Parts: sequence; C-alpha cells; structure tokens
Amino acid sequence: MPLGAARFGLLGGVADLGKLELIETQTITTSSSSIDFTTLNESTYNVHFVTFNNLQHTANDKELYLRFSDDGGSTYETTNYQYAEQHCDTDGAFGAFQSTSAANIFLAVNLGFNANESGNGYFYLYNAGDSSKYTFVTMHNTQIKDLGTSYYRSVFGSGVYAVTSTINAFRLIPKPTCNIDNAVVSLYGIAES
Repeated sequence: MPLGAARFGLLGGVADLGKLELIETQTITTSSSSIDFTTLNESTYNVHFVTFNNLQHTANDKELYLRFSDDGGSTYETTNYQYAEQHCDTDGAFGAFQSTSAANIFLAVNLGFNANESGNGYFYLYNAGDSSKYTFVTMHNTQIKDLGTSYYRSVFGSGVYAVTSTINAFRLIPKPTCNIDNAVVSLYGIAES
C-alpha cells in the first residue's frame, strides 16, 4: 500500500506527520549579544528544527555557541555539555572539535565577518520537553572562514546536554568577545500527529 494511502486509510483521515510548524522567527539587524528563544512549545513537540541564515559577527574568526535553559530563559546552563564535530575546508584541511565537559555546544567555528562572510545552517533539537531524557542536538552548517584568507568550510556534528531536565528555552551566543551583527533564525516544531 502506498504511504499516502496508508496515511489516509489507516489513520482515519489525512495526516501530515513530519510537517514543520513555525514557532518563531527572529531577524537581527543591529548588534546583539545573544539570540534567545523562550517559547519552544516543548510539551507539543518532541523534535524541533532551527535554521540560521546570513549570520555575521562583529569580529573575525569567532564561534557560535548554543546553551539551554530549564527555567524559561531566566538562566542558561554553563556546564554538562558534550559535543563532537567535524569540519572540511576548501583549502584541503579536515579536522574535529570535541569535548566531554563543555560550557556550551559549538554550532559554528571561525566565522568571518567581512562582506559576504556569513554562516548558514540548521540543527535539530531532540527531547527538550522530556524531563526523563537528555536533550540532544544534531547540526550542519556552512560558512566562510577567515583566518587571514577567506575560504569555505562545512561543519557537521552533534551535542548533548547531559542532564535530565525539561528544556524550555535556548540561547545562541557569539564568542569570544563579539556580538551578532546580522541573522535570520527560525524555530520550528515537527508535527507528530
């Protein structure tokens, strides 16, 4: 039986499982020290999808970090993160970043800040609303890296907040010592019914 027929016939009507449902979009056009999402609808969605486009920092060779909150964004956790990521660059370099005791999860590394040196990517957020499970992230981004000479970089990996807690907010942070100058960030929930 074709999947479409199975969805219609077995579920008693048309189901749109896996549909992206927009929760919020934030557009940054002035220098910001962070981007906070405090409405995850974590009781509705087991999986979230976040995109960031045209992300630029106010300084060169900086990172983009992710932190979680379980109190609605009053505080953001600074311990118990783990991550592992790999990158491949057009200059022929391949490498990895990893930690088992970090203050955040890396999303983008060595971003440039000149004209056209922006980062674009996405990450999936799993189990945010389940207080009995760790909250996981899988991610992929592309960017122009600038360490004196601009070139293209692709990064993929995953991370975990290794504490069982209901995560109801997250923060994107540029580091070290810079701000986000430009970005469009969208948060979606993935429908399961």
